[in-house]
Amino acid sequence: MSEAAPSTAALDVVPGDSTIGAEIRGLDLRQELSEEQISAVRRTLLDYCVLVFRNQQIDDQHQVRFTSYFGTPMEHVRKQRKRELKEIFIISNVTENDEPIGALGNGLIDFHSDLSYLRNPGTISVLYAIEVPDAGGDTQWCDCRAAYDALDYDLSKLARSLHAVHRHPVPEQNRPEPVDHPVVRCHPETKRASLYVSPHLTSHLRGVDEDESEQLLRRFYEHMDQPQFIYSHSWRVGDLLMWDNRPTMHRRLAFPDEQRRVMKRTQIFGEEVVE
Repeated sequence: MSEAAPSTAALDVVPGDSTIGAEIRGLDLRQELSEEQISAVRRTLLDYCVLVFRNQQIDDQHQVRFTSYFGTPMEHVRKQRKRELKEIFIISNVTENDEPIGALGNGLIDFHSDLSYLRNPGTISVLYAIEVPDAGGDTQWCDCRAAYDALDYDLSKLARSLHAVHRHPVPEQNRPEPVDHPVVRCHPETKRASLYVSPHLTSHLRGVDEDESEQLLRRFYEHMDQPQFIYSHSWRVGDLLMWDNRPTMHRRLAFPDEQRRVMKRTQIFGEEVVE
């Protein structure tokens, strides 16, 4: 993180070195936030897309309350074992009595925008670190706004004419009818355009020959996966990160399976994708 930017409504905002990502210091998320603080966090999220809150000591109720400042926390579409608050989704490689306590294991999860395989996909996600491995397990975000802005004119024009079909690699996660979204989406609040395709959840381009679809998607992915568009986060226990899925993609890097990683996620989804 670089030097602190001027405070906004009592927020101490420290931008990162990329076009996205900023740390907010001085907020204890066990405490209720004021309307002024909530508005300031929202504005900062719109600017930086990914926000980091270090050294938090919150419980599930605190996390759900914090998430609710920005929309309605929803139960994840993937079912998990019984828990106190259904809005909490456990991400973990840990097993107890030969049963996983959460989802998503320890392998690489490639770039994606949460729940893009739904007609009304993810808006805001919040992830809180309970246990982290000694090595690996970093999360990286791509600034899909900057990636779109950096396209050459011809590819930018082509991208705006395309729609892509999104499907989860686990078939039972998908709805019966395939879901497609515009390759370039418009953020409803900032009005900025972003690329909206990902190697993890995009199946193919609608109405495009299979070979051409693969070639075009590969061009988009290689373009997006450039260092100038990426913010990488090395997790510490007590980190809480929130991000806007509309202008970003993220990926989880692999880590050794013998090392424990336990995270708690809340999510807001249900907003239609706008061209």
